[in-house]
Amino acid sequence: MTDSRPPVTTTDAGIPAPSDEHSLSVGPNGPLLLQDHYLIQKMAQFNRERVPERVVHAKGGGAHGYFEVTADVTPYTKAAFLSEVGRRTDVFIRFSTVAGELGSADTVRDPRGFAIKFYTEDGNYDLVGNNTPIFFVRDPSKFSDFIHSQKRRSDTHLRDNNMQWDFWTLSPESAHQVLILMSDRGTPRSWRNMNGYGSHTFMWVNEAHERFWVKYHFKTEQGIDNFTDAEAKAVVSVDPDFHLRDLASSIQRGDRPAWRLEVQIMPFADAATYRFNPFDLTKVWPHGDYPPITIGRMVLDRNPEDYFAEVEQAAFEPANLVPGIGSSPDKMLLGRLFSYPDTHRYRIGPNYLQLPINRPKVPVHSYNKDGAMRYQPSHDPVYAPNSYGGPRADTARYGEDAVWRADGDFVRAAYTPRRDDDDFGQAGSLYRDVMSDIDREHLVSNIVGHASQDVTSEVQRRVVEYWRQVDPDLGARVAKGLGTG
Repeated sequence: MTDSRPPVTTTDAGIPAPSDEHSLSVGPNGPLLLQDHYLIQKMAQFNRERVPERVVHAKGGGAHGYFEVTADVTPYTKAAFLSEVGRRTDVFIRFSTVAGELGSADTVRDPRGFAIKFYTEDGNYDLVGNNTPIFFVRDPSKFSDFIHSQKRRSDTHLRDNNMQWDFWTLSPESAHQVLILMSDRGTPRSWRNMNGYGSHTFMWVNEAHERFWVKYHFKTEQGIDNFTDAEAKAVVSVDPDFHLRDLASSIQRGDRPAWRLEVQIMPFADAATYRFNPFDLTKVWPHGDYPPITIGRMVLDRNPEDYFAEVEQAAFEPANLVPGIGSSPDKMLLGRLFSYPDTHRYRIGPNYLQLPINRPKVPVHSYNKDGAMRYQPSHDPVYAPNSYGGPRADTARYGEDAVWRADGDFVRAAYTPRRDDDDFGQAGSLYRDVMSDIDREHLVSNIVGHASQDVTSEVQRRVVEYWRQVDPDLGARVAKGLGTG
């Protein structure tokens, strides 16, 4: 009798891995630890998988524009670019698909990237989100595994629906995002006709050092409009660059796309006792608990002059946080603070921030020197501390105040469970309470069609159970469509 147990996961050095699911953190709710070698190895290795296109979000387009403040938010944040009504800040935005390669079609079923670079007076602020308010996983240790499941197989070099459903059904936290992906929201008619979200929870800090938790929602002023599955597939054969062409053409003819920015604001202390963990990227904050407040408007009014120089070399990184805005205990966000700049240094080079599209519109005074493609001179002294007039940090004005308290043992665990911390509840509410009958009909059709393509009977049974836990009716309709009983 053969041993059917799978082999033990190891590091690339052959050392048994401590966990496939969780990063090492200070307590279940605390920050991640740099000594988690396995997490760092996975992310650093993943960031270097492709040359030279992006590992994810390879295909996309972008445009220049501005963001204008329309409401007073100084009670919540001291961020200078948000400090007065009417203030405008230049922006560059990049839209993209997630899984496809650089030459892939625009209208395939996929989440869309929605990344914004604000050229503020305090340096660049990058908000790197998607067209959905949540994500497939809540721990960065699983991110590269998730992307691998959506990419091409190693043996046949083909995309594999069985691989996708295998990962999703073994990762119940993915249900909320997969439900959105399999709805018509997974095939937006254009980038102009979809919302954008910061997705993560961020911290705002005001001049009095009071702290708040915040989520960003960019609501399209063009109105939400999606393709059906059949329409999206038909467009692939007619114009694989449909979204890219639509954005450029719209701006060229003077039809400037715009989004209003709404924020949800949670008092700092609420997070400790909220009914589910508010930093879990697989969940949304109900609007009834924290109503969205409109605070600004973003308008795109200028196309790039050179696609490669501006769109392909644009580098967004969640670690670019200006004074008044900080990170949160969201583990996916904390992992991305390292992962994004690391992949840019590999893909574009260590001096990628000197490229015009990435260069801040304020003077840069750092002690970095040399490296490939450096063209801005390094001025002596090139070390700190020094006695020769080099720049000095102004801790009094810009010291760390976007912080939170954390303690606990070193653990590999999800967030501490709370009353409503289940993986299927919000997805079920979306299916039952938000979707129309037509939305539900299309969702079932899309799931059945996708899970019928070269998906094994064993995985199909798991697909049915996965959706049954979201909603019994949804599971039954998927089971009928797949013929699994």
